[in-house]
Amino acid sequence: MYKKMVEIDAAEPTEEEHAQQAITKPRYMQWRETISSSSSLGFRIEGIKTSEGNSLKEFKTTKLEEDVKCALRDFISENPCVKEPFLRRLCDIRAAMEQSEFFRRHEVIGSSLLFVYDSTDLCSVNLIDFGKTIPLPEGASIDHRSPWVEGNHEDGYLWGLDNLIRLWKEIQFEHYASPAKHRAAYRRSISAMAL
Repeated sequence: MYKKMVEIDAAEPTEEEHAQQAITKPRYMQWRETISSSSSLGFRIEGIKTSEGNSLKEFKTTKLEEDVKCALRDFISENPCVKEPFLRRLCDIRAAMEQSEFFRRHEVIGSSLLFVYDSTDLCSVNLIDFGKTIPLPEGASIDHRSPWVEGNHEDGYLWGLDNLIRLWKEIQFEHYASPAKHRAAYRRSISAMAL
């Protein structure tokens, strides 16, 4: 984790961390939140890949809301027809989570949303990576929207999802070239994005 940190910002580690060439996992994770959109939007883009296996950009330090929107636009630029189905699916996921007894009783850490679409307008958003999801302690309750404070078990899942839905809604009303023009221009069979 020390190496990952100094690759991005060599001045970030303390003198002691530099001397030990090590940092604790909590320190690294808190720092990582501050350099990405996690601290301001409740989610970050982990990566975007095309069907050719090309990454569109490195997203570790994509922090500003407009930069996140730009990445989302880039992701769907070759098939803007997927905007509405992605937005619908995100709203369905939020509604299901707000009603879920399981979600109400668990802290969801490190899970992802996987966005996938292909050249036939098929698209999906799937919830993945629940390996670090843990039950809440007896008597604890969280709303998944309140800010995290050490010991409160808040994960910000719904806060991040609310912000992601808001950004998709804003993108939904932006104008793109006609879908037919895009269909003729793109050759990707599957594009994927993980948040």
